[in-house]
Amino acid sequence: MMKDLFDAAFSAMQKTHSPYSQFPVGAAIRTSDGRIYSGCNIEVISYPEGWCAETTALGHFVMGGGGTITDIAVVAEKKAKCTPCGGCRQRLAEFAGPDTRLHLCDNNGIVETLTMKDIFPYGFEAEVLGKGAT
Repeated sequence: MMKDLFDAAFSAMQKTHSPYSQFPVGAAIRTSDGRIYSGCNIEVISYPEGWCAETTALGHFVMGGGGTITDIAVVAEKKAKCTPCGGCRQRLAEFAGPDTRLHLCDNNGIVETLTMKDIFPYGFEAEVLGKGAT
C-alpha cells in the first residue's frame, strides 16, 4: 500500500535541483482521501537558502487544498533513512498530527516507520499562540 507513496517520493527526488550540496532528496505526503503530494529539494546559489523536499511537498499540499495527512515518506539518494531536518520537522508538525506515520526510505523502499511524535516530541504547537493550524 505504501509503494505508491515511496514511488512518488523517489520520482520527486529525480527532479531535484541540488547543484551545491549534491544531496538529492524527495518527499511525498498522503492525505486521508488518498491524494499524494510530492516535492524535491531545490537549491539556489545563496546556499543554503533553498528549500527542502518536505517544504516543497507541503507547498503542493497547501495549494492542492490540504486535508488530513496520514503518511509522509522521505528518500535521499545518498543516505538511507534520511530524516527531515529540524525546520521541516516543525513545518510537518504544523500540518500533520502526532500519530502521522513518517516512512524513512532507502533507494529501494521504506525501511523504517515512525510517527511524528517519535521524531519530533517537543515541537512548538500553534495552540500556544492561540491559533490552530489551517
